[in-house]
Amino acid sequence: MAWVLKMDEVIESGLVHDFDASLSGIGQELGAGAYSMSDVLALPIFKQEDSSLPQENETKHPPFQYVMCAATSPAVKLYDETLTYLNQGQSYEIRMLDNRKAGDIPEINGKLVKSIIRVVFHDRRLQYTEHQQLEGWKWNRPGDRLLDLDIPMSVGVIDIKTNPSQLNAVEFLWDPAKCTSAFIQVHCISTEFTPRKHGGEKGVPFRIQVDTFKQTENGEYTDHLHSASCQIKVFKPKGADRKQKTDREKMEKRTAHEKEKYQPSYDTTVLTECSPWPDTPTTFVNNSPTPAPTFTSAQHNTYSVPDSNSSSPNHQGDGTSQGSGDQLHPSATIQETQQWLLKNRFSAYTRLFSNFSGADLLKLTREDLVQICGPADGIRLYNALKSRSVRPRLTIYVCQEPLRSIQLERQDTGSRDSNGAIYVYHAIYLEEMAASEVTRKLALAFNIPLHQINQIYRQGPTGIHILVSDQMVQNFQDESCFLFTTIKAENGEGFHIILK
Repeated sequence: MAWVLKMDEVIESGLVHDFDASLSGIGQELGAGAYSMSDVLALPIFKQEDSSLPQENETKHPPFQYVMCAATSPAVKLYDETLTYLNQGQSYEIRMLDNRKAGDIPEINGKLVKSIIRVVFHDRRLQYTEHQQLEGWKWNRPGDRLLDLDIPMSVGVIDIKTNPSQLNAVEFLWDPAKCTSAFIQVHCISTEFTPRKHGGEKGVPFRIQVDTFKQTENGEYTDHLHSASCQIKVFKPKGADRKQKTDREKMEKRTAHEKEKYQPSYDTTVLTECSPWPDTPTTFVNNSPTPAPTFTSAQHNTYSVPDSNSSSPNHQGDGTSQGSGDQLHPSATIQETQQWLLKNRFSAYTRLFSNFSGADLLKLTREDLVQICGPADGIRLYNALKSRSVRPRLTIYVCQEPLRSIQLERQDTGSRDSNGAIYVYHAIYLEEMAASEVTRKLALAFNIPLHQINQIYRQGPTGIHILVSDQMVQNFQDESCFLFTTIKAENGEGFHIILK
């Protein structure tokens, strides 16, 4: 056992200097070309490991590395995860680096890979309610995205895509052999998700996560290669700079002994390896066809409607408006059960339940699902299977007036015209309380092409036409009744709807 050295001999020989500090900084120093863990373990004091360790580390060698050009906080304990402060709306560079050794993953040589960058919650409590949290943010910030790609500043990224129902994610293709930088902008701030009772003083942390995929034989980028993430907090413009300065001043006031318990601030943030985000393989591939209202194609031709409707298929998947269509029935086939799982954001479990029919899945108890899928997804799946239609926020009754001019006689029932014909009303259930929702629900109920509806007006007491706005809809009385008629637009393209 001649290779065994006493620790005091090691120190005297100068082979190890502050070994603990070296380990604490390895995660950040990798990006700067410092020693890797395999280099440390190859020191003479560990010669007995030489034959086995390199092979073990080869399998763990990450194929890619992502480095965000933003400084880490100095007020982070030595063995805790790094924390990086970002300014809302400011562009930050993420360098996409090919970190493969010779011969690693040769099938992607000369080919493109796909990466999905997303901003997600760090706290598990918020991860469990992510859908509801993002929906609430969307209604407070209509038309905004949580994450954007600064395309003019980005280098080497192609085929950039953003999904209207995925406000917190962007995807693109890139060539590992070429210099690639993606500049991201985060528009949500940490205090927007802080409960009011806390005064909004302490914002919640987010995560920036990058998932990378290679192309499969069928041409889809769904074969997972690598995932990495880092912890961030987002402040209002210039707030991150002030927070970084405050942390630095606090650390300067600490004693030298106290400073040893904290890691230094690095100029860049190296994203550390993590598990892939649950729905990554199908985020943009499978979800694009699943939202399937009959008027989807028309929505892409008009700008005012998609924002309010883009997430409604997912929203309805939680059991809101089309309860019967979103419920999993016992008679559902295996294929229909798979489609239901995808539509309701359980794509991570489609393979697990690949042989389950609707009846099979519905037989599982809450405890069964928690044991199979874990506490978070198991409870969410159980609730989705047992969900009932949520009561709409507002119900109105609408009837289309006949084309011929009919003067209504005020009768007790108010449901017949002067010739005794019965007016048949349709119930319109509103969950979003928005004028755009009234438009699309009318189009759906009366088979009107959505893209042909220009404006909706309400007839005032003196016959004037008042534009129906979100505020007007929010002030409708529940179970109000309306007759409506259509008039051709002045330019001859489409028509207006007038509520009476």
